[in-house]
Amino acid sequence: MIEIVIEDAQQRMEKSVLALRHDLVKIRTGRAHTSLLDHISVPYYGVDTPLAQVANVSVLDSRTLGVTPWEKNMVTAVEKAIMISDLGLNPSSAGTLIRIPLPMMTEERRKEMIKIVRHETEQARIAVRNVRRDANGQLKTMVKDKDISEDDERRAQEIIQKLTDQTIVKLDEALADKEAELMEI
Repeated sequence: MIEIVIEDAQQRMEKSVLALRHDLVKIRTGRAHTSLLDHISVPYYGVDTPLAQVANVSVLDSRTLGVTPWEKNMVTAVEKAIMISDLGLNPSSAGTLIRIPLPMMTEERRKEMIKIVRHETEQARIAVRNVRRDANGQLKTMVKDKDISEDDERRAQEIIQKLTDQTIVKLDEALADKEAELMEI
């Protein structure tokens, strides 16, 4: 039973790390990469569809993305979806190719982005600590129900604390990587 609690806590902590990395990918660094547009949805025959399922996204150069919709009538819908996204990009279409230039980031904008990244990382840390709290609560309930001994509970809590520490180190590494990427010119 203890193993189930520990394994569940570990899986949930790993999901927090993956969620943070997924969120950090969306934060723009000024360098073109196709994952920047991953979260954009386009209305396609009345259904919001991910951009990658209605168009080919490619990197034209280090500061320009290219989007080529598979259907010619989707060009305006894709262009509009990119414009109204939270990325602040201004696409321009030339026939079926939509060019998306990424503007240079100012020092002030870089610092804003770092604040956002730190906030996202802190939210992930809070999620990990909540997982730890839930797991420890389950262990306390097991002790109260006399399913496990207090010694077993203490050992399991130590394991959960080690998992928490390891996960927070992973979160901090992701933060450091993103900060370095943001400060790169």
